[in-house]
Amino acid sequence: MSTVLDLIVRNGTVVNQDGIGHADIGVRDGKIVALGDLSTRDAAKTIDATGLTILPGVIDSQVHFREPGMEHKEDLASGARAAVLGGVTTVFEMPNTNPLTTNADALADKITRATGRMACDFAFWFGATAENVGDLADAERLPGSAGIKMFMGSSTGDLLVDETRHVLQVLANGRRRVAVHSEEESRLKERAHLRRKGDPSSHPVWRDTRAALMCTERLIRLARETGRRVHVLHISTADELPLLAMNKDLITAEATPHHLTLSAEEYHTLGTLIQMNPPVREALHRDAIWNGLRGGIIDVLGSDHAPHTLEEKAAEYPASPSGMTGVQTLVPIMLDHVNAGRLTLQRLVDLTSHGPNRIFGVAGKGRIAIGYDADLTIVDMKEKRTIMNGWIASKPGWTPYDGKVVTGWPKGTIVRGMRVMWEDEIIGVPRGAPVRFQEGCVDSAGV
Repeated sequence: MSTVLDLIVRNGTVVNQDGIGHADIGVRDGKIVALGDLSTRDAAKTIDATGLTILPGVIDSQVHFREPGMEHKEDLASGARAAVLGGVTTVFEMPNTNPLTTNADALADKITRATGRMACDFAFWFGATAENVGDLADAERLPGSAGIKMFMGSSTGDLLVDETRHVLQVLANGRRRVAVHSEEESRLKERAHLRRKGDPSSHPVWRDTRAALMCTERLIRLARETGRRVHVLHISTADELPLLAMNKDLITAEATPHHLTLSAEEYHTLGTLIQMNPPVREALHRDAIWNGLRGGIIDVLGSDHAPHTLEEKAAEYPASPSGMTGVQTLVPIMLDHVNAGRLTLQRLVDLTSHGPNRIFGVAGKGRIAIGYDADLTIVDMKEKRTIMNGWIASKPGWTPYDGKVVTGWPKGTIVRGMRVMWEDEIIGVPRGAPVRFQEGCVDSAGV
C-alpha cells in the first residue's frame, strides 16, 4: 500500500519542463514527491484544481519591503501578504532600509524579523558600499543572503558605489552574480537642472537613456576586467539591449511589468504614481524591451515593488519619491499580457521561476519537479477581473493599475506544500523561511 501523501493537487494543467499538460502533484514534507496520474493515491489534504493552471511558484527577485526604518510605507509582514495574494511564493528584498543591510548583523536582524511574520519565503540582498568591500565575499554566503546589490546610480536610500575604483573592488570580492542599479551618477548630477517643478514627465528627461547606457557600458567593461557575473536590474531603454545581447556570457538582465506595460504618455494622467528609477519612458522603449524579452535577452521579471504613501507621492515633483507598489500585481498584469498574445505561458514561467532559479542559483525552487519545494502559483487563465486599490494589501493601499481590467488571475498560492492563499483570502499563520542557494552557505542539513 502506498504511503499517504500530505497533499495532492488534482486535475490541474501543469506548466513545467515537460511543457503544458494535465497532471496531479503529490507533496510530502513540503517537497514534490510525485507527478502524473495520482488517482489511486491518498492524501491528508487535496486541492481540486480542475480548470486551473499550475505554475512553479513565482519568485520576485526585486522588492523593497521598507523594514526596518520605514514601516509606515510597508513592513515585512504586509509586503509578504501582498506577495501571496498576488501569487508570489518567494521574494528577494532590497538593502536600502534604515539601517542599511550592509553588515552581517543587519542581515541577521532582517531574517529574525521575517521569521514567523512573512507568509512567503524570503532572501535579502546585501548592499555594497565603498567601506564594506572586504566583507562581501563572506556576506554573499551568509544564511538568507540573496547576494550583493550595488547602486551605481543614486535612488531611494543612501547606498551609492559610483567611483570606478570602488566598483572594481566590489566586483573583485566574491563569486556570486552581483545585481546592479545601472544609471551613471555623474550624468544624473549634470542633468538635475532639467527637472521641471510640478512636471513628473520631466523625470525621464533628467534620468535619460544616455545615463543608463553609459553606466551599463562601464559596468560591462569592469565586469570583463574582473571576470565577475553581473545582473542589470530594471532595463528601461532600447539602447542597452544590443549591448546586453553581445555580453550574455557575463550579463543577465531584468525587466519589470511597469516598463513593459506603461509609457511616458501616462504621466499626464498618473503623474508621480508612475515615477520610478529608472523612469517609465516613451513607448518605443517599452516596445524594444518586449522585443528583448521575446529574443531571450531578458532573463527574469522583477516587480521592483517600492511603496510610498499617497501623501508622499502627492508632493510636488521633484520632491515626490520614486517608487510604486508592484509585487501583488506582477502575476495578473503578466497573465493579461499572455492572454493578449505578447508572450507565452512557458516564457512567463521561464522569467518568473526558471530564470531566478538558474541565474541566482536558487536551491530547490523554480520548477515543478520531484525533489523541489512544493511552491505553486495556481491561476485561472480565463478569469476577468478589475484591479482595484481596495485589493492591494501593501500598506499604502494603491496601485497605478487601479481600474485596469485584466484576464488571468491568481487563485491560490502554495509555499512548501502549505496553502497560504486561496481565492483572495490568506490562510493560516505565516511560515516563510529563508531561501537556500547553491553557492551559499552550507546549512545544518548539509545542503
